[in-house]
Amino acid sequence: MKKILLATAALAAMASAASAERYVMITHTQGTDPFWPVVEKGAKDAAAAVGATLEYNFDPSGDMSAMAKLIEAAAATDPDGIIVSLPDADALGGAIRDAVDAGIPVITINSGLENSKDVGALMHVGQPEYDAGKAAGERAKEEGVTNGLCLNQEAYNTALVDRCTGYFDAFGQELNQIDVSNDVTQIKTRTAAALQADESIDGLLAVGPHVCEAAWEAVEEVGADVHLSCFDLSPGVMDLIEAGHVSFTIDQQQRLQGYMPVIVLHLYNTNAGMLPGANVTSGPGFVDASNAADVKSQAGVNR
Repeated sequence: MKKILLATAALAAMASAASAERYVMITHTQGTDPFWPVVEKGAKDAAAAVGATLEYNFDPSGDMSAMAKLIEAAAATDPDGIIVSLPDADALGGAIRDAVDAGIPVITINSGLENSKDVGALMHVGQPEYDAGKAAGERAKEEGVTNGLCLNQEAYNTALVDRCTGYFDAFGQELNQIDVSNDVTQIKTRTAAALQADESIDGLLAVGPHVCEAAWEAVEEVGADVHLSCFDLSPGVMDLIEAGHVSFTIDQQQRLQGYMPVIVLHLYNTNAGMLPGANVTSGPGFVDASNAADVKSQAGVNR
């Protein structure tokens, strides 16, 4: 009798595992940006909350065609949903549309708000990047910046270009950005070279947290007197804000970008297509000296 009960319990467990929802998240990180582990954590926290499994994938090359292949591979496994960042709609749109045509619900996150609907996604979770960049520029202008430079680590990423564009539109100026790459050594070297080449630069916008930290090292090395502002959070960025080296950083609450899509897909799949009535805007918000102490313990963990 005991063996029968054990066998029944084992079969029940197997049936439960087989019926569990399975979601795949694919992002454009190269594995060097401290932003993305927080997104992954949020997604896995949400999956645990609803009893689903979450697979997280990225291609360390950062190549968009390689990312498209990851989307295609994920769709071939027929998951209950795909969550994907959309930095380049031209390169990734075909793979996403194919997944949608195959009956797989897709939610885009982080990059690609303006193209999410066009590729067939149910909705987008992220911040309006141009608006966030413009808010950063307006504040930098109020704080005395007159000649800025945007440090972009992913020149192909339309969301980062939008941040830089918004920043300069706030000044009524033409876009002025350089590609600093995702390599911290290159970020420092290229930023230092730009500051030395044009001593009139009095403002830097770093559109990633690791870029922010490396940019400060370049500012220190060159001995420049510049206003430094950033996007996203890390323990190092929090330290720089508290030390007075960084004026502010824009918080897009990346844990929400991982957490919310899983919850939404779960509701969509288990409640006859239940969906929010609009995209979920996760930012922007300012973190500066006034609230850095409260936020610091969350940096790199939940924000």
